[in-house]
Amino acid sequence: MEESFLLMLSNLLHLHNSLDPTTSLISTTSTAAITTGTSSPLQSPSSPTSLLSSSSPAPLLFLTLAALLSFLASSKTPKSKSPSPPQSPDNSGTPYSVSAFRALSTDHIWSLDPPLRDAQWRSLYGLSYPVFTTVVDKLKPFIAASNLSLPSDYAVAMVLSRLAHGYSAKTLASRYSLEPYLISKITNMVTRLLATKLYAEFVKIPVSRSRLIETTQAFEELTSLPNICGAIDGSPVKIHNLRQSSDQMNNSYRCKYGYNSVLLQVVADHKKIFWDVCVKAPGGTSDAAHLRDSLLYNRLISGDVVWDKVINVRGHHVRPYIVGDWCYPLLSFLMTPFSPNGMGTPAQNLFDGMLMKGRSVVVDAIGLLKRRWKILQDLNVDLNHAPQTIVACCVLHNLCQIAKEPEPEPSKEPDEGGPIPRVMETEKSFHYYGESLRQALADDLHQRLSSR
Repeated sequence: MEESFLLMLSNLLHLHNSLDPTTSLISTTSTAAITTGTSSPLQSPSSPTSLLSSSSPAPLLFLTLAALLSFLASSKTPKSKSPSPPQSPDNSGTPYSVSAFRALSTDHIWSLDPPLRDAQWRSLYGLSYPVFTTVVDKLKPFIAASNLSLPSDYAVAMVLSRLAHGYSAKTLASRYSLEPYLISKITNMVTRLLATKLYAEFVKIPVSRSRLIETTQAFEELTSLPNICGAIDGSPVKIHNLRQSSDQMNNSYRCKYGYNSVLLQVVADHKKIFWDVCVKAPGGTSDAAHLRDSLLYNRLISGDVVWDKVINVRGHHVRPYIVGDWCYPLLSFLMTPFSPNGMGTPAQNLFDGMLMKGRSVVVDAIGLLKRRWKILQDLNVDLNHAPQTIVACCVLHNLCQIAKEPEPEPSKEPDEGGPIPRVMETEKSFHYYGESLRQALADDLHQRLSSR
């Protein structure tokens, strides 16, 4: 019996004795034992017969109340400990909780020196605190409209930590005390917003004259070749645990380096800022095929991109062009090397060396991208969300480059290889002019550098 019931029974006994002292039901000693809960020898109560034969109404009243209390005590279900609810992200006991994040981002963060503050933020989320707040401010209206139950800055921080460290949804779920499906849902929402709402602002073709002049001059200082406005390259992004029902589909995702992937194509400027990003093909696709399927190619072929900077080189009108390796077709707007093995003339070999020097900018940019956002080293999201996740990381990379964030040592990309692509029928006019233009650039370069 519970202590409260024993106390009620003791009080009832005292009440009975005061009403009818001639028929004491229990001795004082027993009453004290009940009240205190200590064990003592029970005293012999009066017999039931004497109780019923008493002329006082008190015994009958006592028996009635005692029976009622006994029934209530026996029928009362014991309190069982309810299972503890899932740990809330507001639980301040974990360093990944909302309260811990809020304390770090509001109170503690401003007490630190800026270099220490930003270094701490980069170690957690891959970028400095000012760049982080820029991302949050730009995404906050869209996240708020989604009725997400978490604060916008907390949701962005959670996704950035996943992108920066390559965590799986399951790993983050245990850290943030959330369900894995919710981590995946938030990741998909934030990366989609980065890839759509911020792409146009931070990934731009350099068509303005001031930016075009800055870019071409910087490339000319690096390579001695005029009017280069960007460098193009493709890179497979490994997909974690790709599952497909068809062997043919599996083969299409297996890249030339032997693992399942999707293909990333980027064009970078001299600052290693991407001004075009395309993720449309499985990893087994060639760089040339991926280029021809891209929006950039269609815009360049159709003349939709107008670069207002034309120079004359040995009677050739040279518009701004991009440079790539021999895996891409030679076109008037895309210069590639004469030979992958240095078997050309001295002028051609010199041109190839300088062109590849310019191309190294995009190789370094991709290496920086994969080092900053380690999730791209083994992409652990659903295949349907892989393109937007990769593009989101490219947007974040540009933000870091624009803000002049420290550059980590870039991861090394494997050496390129593969056959020189054949020229499509629709490209022949661009290819023939590209051949003439490339030779003119090579001869001009050789003459200029030889006369120094």
